[in-house]
Amino acid sequence: MSQPRRTSRHRAWTALTLPALLCVLAACSGSPTSDAAASRTPSASPTPSGPPGTLFDDFRYSGPEDPSLAANGWEVRAGGGGPGIKDTWSGGGAGFPTDPTAQGGRVLQLQSSTDGTKQGTKQAEVQTTGTPLFTGTFAARVYLSDKPVSGRNGDHVVETFFPISASDSSPNYSELDYEYLPNGGWGSVGPQLDTTSWFKADPPDRVTRALKKQRLEGWHIMMITFMDGKATYSLDGKDLFTSSGKYVPREKMDMHFSNWFIDLPFTGGSRTWNMKVNWFYYKADEAVSHADVKNTVDGFYSAGTHHINTVPKS
Repeated sequence: MSQPRRTSRHRAWTALTLPALLCVLAACSGSPTSDAAASRTPSASPTPSGPPGTLFDDFRYSGPEDPSLAANGWEVRAGGGGPGIKDTWSGGGAGFPTDPTAQGGRVLQLQSSTDGTKQGTKQAEVQTTGTPLFTGTFAARVYLSDKPVSGRNGDHVVETFFPISASDSSPNYSELDYEYLPNGGWGSVGPQLDTTSWFKADPPDRVTRALKKQRLEGWHIMMITFMDGKATYSLDGKDLFTSSGKYVPREKMDMHFSNWFIDLPFTGGSRTWNMKVNWFYYKADEAVSHADVKNTVDGFYSAGTHHINTVPKS
């Protein structure tokens, strides 16, 4: 069962390095040193282009301090707050490596690690900012992990994809969660995929459905469609859960990807967990099918399109 995500959680995000920040403010046109960054179209365009009401990104960045990352509306979290092991968020957990299993060959990687102590724990999260997301279709191709890439297995890790209110204390608090628990947690035995729609964070008021005893390591297209007063979660084209009534968003949200630990069940030896995101796609005010999402994203890749944002800002 998911815990309140915003309780005791405050935002503390990485800042751009000074040269990168000055570069963004000056709209500099110098080419990045990375071939990945160099392949991107300049992102600070005054006139958004592309299909209307669309946000798409394939995460071709050189690193968390790439000026294009912030210019395209992404933030990397660092520092304080929950959930999980409080105050252990690390900006260094976000990377953009090549991956031959990914469409286009590149991913956003969220790497979390622990040795079983708070001092030895690092959690990772990346979110959108400045683009309000509400009704429509949210989709991402996500790689879920059943085991660490190094070290002993057994951590209660949570691999997540979720739109959520920008304010912790909003009276119209809204959140729609995918949470994969390969080793369980909160008293459950894994593997388990929780889909949870929130009405209120504190005290917790939500509805949830769990897909249990299915190992999901590998790539999956995870979708949430919020239209006509219903929020529907689907995995690889198969509907998992629909919430309605008060358990649907009431205000615009940001999109988050996060990899964190519920608790620290054992010490002794470091272990590292990777979650990967191939691409993210949002279509405002439309219910888009799994097949159409895939076809649309395939078209972006074929055209060499790395980023689109034509979502209205208000």
